[in-house]
Amino acid sequence: MSAPLALITGASGGIGEALAFEFARHGHDIALAARNTEKLSAVAAQLAAEGAKTHIITVDLAVPEGPAALLQALEDLQLTADVLVNNAGFGDMDPVAAANCAKLTAMVDLNVRTLTALTCALLPGMVARRRGGILNVASTAAYMPGPNMAVYYASKAYVLSFTEALHAELAGTGVHASALCPGPVRSGFQDAAAMRGSLLLKLSPMMTPAQVARAGYRAFAANRREVVPGLANKLMAASGRFSPKRLTMALVKRLQTQN
Repeated sequence: MSAPLALITGASGGIGEALAFEFARHGHDIALAARNTEKLSAVAAQLAAEGAKTHIITVDLAVPEGPAALLQALEDLQLTADVLVNNAGFGDMDPVAAANCAKLTAMVDLNVRTLTALTCALLPGMVARRRGGILNVASTAAYMPGPNMAVYYASKAYVLSFTEALHAELAGTGVHASALCPGPVRSGFQDAAAMRGSLLLKLSPMMTPAQVARAGYRAFAANRREVVPGLANKLMAASGRFSPKRLTMALVKRLQTQN
């Protein structure tokens, strides 16, 4: 019997790359999907050196035709995804009135539409086979509104809510659905989101991608509905759910202002 295949989007670095290694260490073949072929090839070479069977799919998932292109590539390669890790996504720090509207709508396309499209396409086969599952990478941002990163926070709230509902729908099917909700992570995300000068990054403890990936894999393997790695991040997520919203938004706005 062949090893199960984990399809990981946004796998050319950061959490996605770390999740690829985590799934590989637990006996999965890996399909890496992202835009940058050179970076994917480097990750694939490292995985191969550790004995993992790896496939590369170069695709831009932020464009409308991205999900269909990825699904077609799987078909062309005669691959069946037993696990889908929806990790691809990005953020941007700016008030909505000052933001690049095209960038915000592309963010919704990638963080929400693509994740939903891939889940809808691949989940029925998992249910029919009664194995596998979906690991969606959300964020502690999912637990509160995010002034100065409003669209990113809203997109991650969707990811968390969607995954929680999936977890309930899939009870008893043998298929897992888990949401991984990290706080700040040492990766390229902050530079891409123009966050380097924010108070949030100056005050927040930063986890490594490997730490986050370990927590995510363990939660997925145990079929936990969600996981927030790190004590400080757990406290932040809890405050978003239970603190007065006015205070939460004032704090988040202050933390996400360039200094």
